[in-house]
Amino acid sequence: MTGGVMRKEDDFLCAGVSRRSFIKTCITATAMMGLPFGMHTKVAEAFEKNGNPTVIWLHFQECTGCSESLLRSTHPTISTLILDMISLDYHETLMAGSGAQAEKSLHDSMLANKGKYLLVVEGAIPTKDNGIYCKVGGKTAQESLLHAAEGAAAIISIGTCASFGGIQSVGPNPTGAVGVRDIIKDKPVINIPGCPPSPYNLLSTVMYYLTFKKLPELDALGRPKFAYGRKIHEHCERRPHFDAGRFAKAYGDDTHAQGYCLFKLGCKGPATYANCSVQRFNEVGAWPVSIGHPCIGCTEPDVLFKMAIAEKVQIHEPTPFDSYAPVDLKEKGKGPDPLTTGLVGLAGGAALGAGAMLAKKLPKDDGHKGDDHHEEQE
Repeated sequence: MTGGVMRKEDDFLCAGVSRRSFIKTCITATAMMGLPFGMHTKVAEAFEKNGNPTVIWLHFQECTGCSESLLRSTHPTISTLILDMISLDYHETLMAGSGAQAEKSLHDSMLANKGKYLLVVEGAIPTKDNGIYCKVGGKTAQESLLHAAEGAAAIISIGTCASFGGIQSVGPNPTGAVGVRDIIKDKPVINIPGCPPSPYNLLSTVMYYLTFKKLPELDALGRPKFAYGRKIHEHCERRPHFDAGRFAKAYGDDTHAQGYCLFKLGCKGPATYANCSVQRFNEVGAWPVSIGHPCIGCTEPDVLFKMAIAEKVQIHEPTPFDSYAPVDLKEKGKGPDPLTTGLVGLAGGAALGAGAMLAKKLPKDDGHKGDDHHEEQE
């Protein structure tokens, strides 16, 4: 407000969110999804037209780390997200109600928004012994999932536990823990793995679905390609050290302090598809590798909890492209061969000499005659 006049950027879409802040969030989401810059207007229009999408969030076998990651997002803040951008009707950690009141809120929302709400699942689902190892409100996790999935438009598995079973599913897997896609077969399921995943991958997925009325392009593991389409190794800030053969040998030594590649300490980046090195965490540009810890491959079902942290993954492309210049000064190229250089020079000199002799033998035309002839032609 200025002098009692409300500027356009101060218009509120809903309580507490200016249009400028909302558009900035839309731009961030569209950039993450790899959409053209102008597409942020369509994302904004979809939210304005369709209203806040209803989200129901269930918790099963997990540590709540995925929710904790969401709580630490700032663009938008968690309060802006759940109060003004989405309608988070049920979330056991964040909601004020409990017991029968919370259960009523869940069932009322499922009934009122049947066929339209997005179901977010955090945590693995135990299936052994009829699923008795995880119960909420007297029902097993499997019963709750099946009931909630029935009226959902789509399901988002947030975190590695909900996506692939996580640490609960590691052998001998005493509870028979599995991911959502192992149970739900008749609904679209999007996996957003990570331990924890970036909250912006979740937000961008919700925005994409609301805008285009379809799922984003998924890979073979059900992950959106805009977030999991490239290996961490491809856009890691330590990649130049890898290409140059400079590796950290031990935690805390000089090679580690100088920021050398962490591959020999067990970094799983060459086998892990994720955008951690680009999106990063906690709004301070940090992610594990940037602070000196190897990637643990937390988005990969066959890496996280299946390989020791210090165990090295298979490298399929150990060297940079042939077109890259040598980066190791100890292996300099030998340069041009002196004999070859001499022969090329001799051949070039002979060609120039022959050209000069030929030019001398050509008939010389009078410049003025040439001009008169040109004028006659005109």
